[in-house]
Amino acid sequence: MKQHIAHMVNDRAEKYGTREVYRFKDKSDNQYKSFNWDELISSIHQVSKALIALGFGYKSNIGIFSNNCIEWSISDYGILAIRGVVVPFFGTATKEQVKYIVDETKMELMFVGDHEQLEKAKWVLDHTDSLKIIVSFDMNISPDDDSCINWESFINSGNNKDLEKRLTEFYDEAQSDDLATILYTSGTTGDPKGVMLDHDNFMFAFSIHDERIDITEEDVSMCFLPLSHVFERTWSFYVLYRGAINFFLENPREVINELPNAKPTLMCTVPRFFEKTHEGIMAEYEKWPSFKKKIFNWSIGIGHQCSNLKSKQKNIPALLKLKNSVADKLVLKKLRSIFGGNIRMIPCSGAAIRPELLKFFHATGLFVNHGYGATETTATVSCFKSDVYEFGSVGSIMPGIEVKISDKGEILVKGKTIFKGYYNKPDETSKILIDGWYYSGDEGNISDLGNLVMTDRIKDLFKTSVGKYVSPQKIELLLGKDPFVEQVISIGDNRKYVTALIVPVLDNLKAHAKMIGLKHTSDAHLLSLKEIQEFIQQRIDKLQDELASFERVVKFTLLHEPFSIENNAMTSTLKFRRKVIMEKYKDLIEKMY
Repeated sequence: MKQHIAHMVNDRAEKYGTREVYRFKDKSDNQYKSFNWDELISSIHQVSKALIALGFGYKSNIGIFSNNCIEWSISDYGILAIRGVVVPFFGTATKEQVKYIVDETKMELMFVGDHEQLEKAKWVLDHTDSLKIIVSFDMNISPDDDSCINWESFINSGNNKDLEKRLTEFYDEAQSDDLATILYTSGTTGDPKGVMLDHDNFMFAFSIHDERIDITEEDVSMCFLPLSHVFERTWSFYVLYRGAINFFLENPREVINELPNAKPTLMCTVPRFFEKTHEGIMAEYEKWPSFKKKIFNWSIGIGHQCSNLKSKQKNIPALLKLKNSVADKLVLKKLRSIFGGNIRMIPCSGAAIRPELLKFFHATGLFVNHGYGATETTATVSCFKSDVYEFGSVGSIMPGIEVKISDKGEILVKGKTIFKGYYNKPDETSKILIDGWYYSGDEGNISDLGNLVMTDRIKDLFKTSVGKYVSPQKIELLLGKDPFVEQVISIGDNRKYVTALIVPVLDNLKAHAKMIGLKHTSDAHLLSLKEIQEFIQQRIDKLQDELASFERVVKFTLLHEPFSIENNAMTSTLKFRRKVIMEKYKDLIEKMY
């Protein structure tokens, strides 16, 4: 088999035939439906032929602007099969962000999902020279002009049998070094950059994952992170490569409600998911009587003992096994049921996670496989091994991948998963791709046990006006432990001391205000009260005992509006857009100085 994704999918379709490959929730009746391999490959070929009929083929840059859905994936593979290049957009992208990418890639055709995405695409159509055709996944949307094609009409346009020959030729001509996709980074700083990944980047990634993790044909993976991001996209490719089932969830906010119904065995996620889930668990915990809390604490304590031994590949003594079986029946199994009850592994990446949070979920019996990677490395650089791992690290380095730490403490990566460069940005490429080494921009080290530790984004490190370097991630993870703190951004670059913007957990704060008889007329009013300010200050001071004096938050401002994707303060993978936040709240920040 050639090192090409289109050949891989064809090969699996021939092998599995009528076996289920996709599962999804049908919008029309809200019922779960499935798709088998024969249906998938037939649909892929229809997309490919329809694209050929429209004049697209080798090196055509074709966009997908949609939330996760089965049509997203079918279009993805259909484009790849004609040696085209898939250019995904995050479903929440603004019309200006979409226009930037369309202009840079000279994109002529774009697939779109819902009505809002269609309206943005139509605006781009009117404000760019290249975009000519929009294909809508939504069957309920009736095109109002020749530039918009309904999904059904588009698929039917590939029914011409004469197109079969040309499609076969594309398969025969496909090469492993064909450009597969241009993935635009979220743009936390400056303009987004298009990361170019070839088919051989992905195929090599699959082979090294085979040596690290075990996925079988019986597995079901929940696909709820954006397919437009390298993490979920590469993982979804790998799920098909292994012959497992992928379950598409269009709205990621529904994941907790859908997990008990979908009952996946695998699921990619980000640290924020565990933070929110843990907050929910502890909010319920606070309502319990003392005896129930004691049972919970004892059970989690037993779970911690077992997971600690497992992480070091040590045997669990018989008595501890017995205690764990009791703890499992009383508490741990119920906690795992939040995730559907069948989860056996959760790959987690995209940001730092507090070690105690990671340990908590391992104590419940969930194997959270924490890892590290980037779009430029085709996702995984390191992750936990299933039999031995080190909490506080991002796992051991993947086979076939080289990692070294520069004199400045920067993580450098080399191997066959490294990207080919930034699209149309040779100068940007030359700055971080040197002699085959990718300069990640992340600060890190190799632990005594040989595992990779990622400590912070080098660009995020700031230097106070007294000459001290401070890690914002360290401060934010520390303060984020507090049950009254939802989000925190630390500030201090070229300033005389460190300050912070804090989004509190309003429900917890309102409950505290009620308990002490504090009245308020609005959320903003509540946060302005002297008693609330002093209460948060006391909690912050207590947490900061372990920090050096120059690292401590001296002043803070409470915000009632969370940082979110919708207000452009976070990327689609829930990373802070620090520059955007600093600009938006510059007046409040100045007041703290």
